[in-house]
Amino acid sequence: MRNAPCGRAALVLCLTLASFGCGRGEKSGADARHYEVRGIVRGFSPGRQTIEIEHEDVPGFMPSMTMPFTVKNPEESAALRPGEAISFRLAVTEKEAWIDQITKIDAAKVKLPAKSQPAPKAETSARLREGDPMPDFQLTDQDGKSISLATFRGHPFVLTFIFTRCPIPNFCPLMSQNFEKLQRAIKEAAGETKLLSISFDPEFDTPQILKTYAEHEQAEPAIWTFATGDKKEIETLTRGFSVLVQPEAGTISHSLATALIDPDGRIKKIWRGNGWTPAEVLSEIDLAR
Repeated sequence: MRNAPCGRAALVLCLTLASFGCGRGEKSGADARHYEVRGIVRGFSPGRQTIEIEHEDVPGFMPSMTMPFTVKNPEESAALRPGEAISFRLAVTEKEAWIDQITKIDAAKVKLPAKSQPAPKAETSARLREGDPMPDFQLTDQDGKSISLATFRGHPFVLTFIFTRCPIPNFCPLMSQNFEKLQRAIKEAAGETKLLSISFDPEFDTPQILKTYAEHEQAEPAIWTFATGDKKEIETLTRGFSVLVQPEAGTISHSLATALIDPDGRIKKIWRGNGWTPAEVLSEIDLAR
């Protein structure tokens, strides 16, 4: 079933890439689509609000990978341990995703793909921290123009990492929604802060794809830039900000990081994960002027 509405979370996925499908699954409630999934517990966040699960293919939505899921009711995960097999229901709306109806099952019922040979270990680079100078970079924006750290010199700017095919609304789509809110606030205040969304999927996210995505997000080029570039250049940045990027079965398992760079090119603040709010960032921008 591929005729359910495509959400903001998968715009480019639905328009240009049919490999995942869009909207497959039972739709109910507040436009939620539900998927029955099985997997192996791999870890927990503090407070067990998210569970890292290596899950089976979710037909019509996303392939097997290991990723964190938000738990609707943390009590459901209280007794779970890493290595245990579970079944659960994944609910996806236009703006969020969560899991519930978590049940322990026999591990033999979980059908995961065979493990491929691990990729060669990437060269290490120092982890960037607050107070460090932002390393220079050479990227290409959605208009095909070269950009670098010097492009933003003299302005505070906020950067984050995304890929346009990300199907989970709590991840890359949420980062873009938050950036749209930041853009609105910056414009209303006639501020000088810039926004930079860097794709870690350069093989797919060409400047033209990013331009289409930017138009859908109502990005104003004077404020918000989308960038792609050489794979090694992007890997240097993702490693520096400790963003895990692991290609898996046609998509990408990844973590998140967002950072505020001050007008002098120094890292003022780093937010890990997806829990930050536009209000927090705006407060830090005021301090970074």
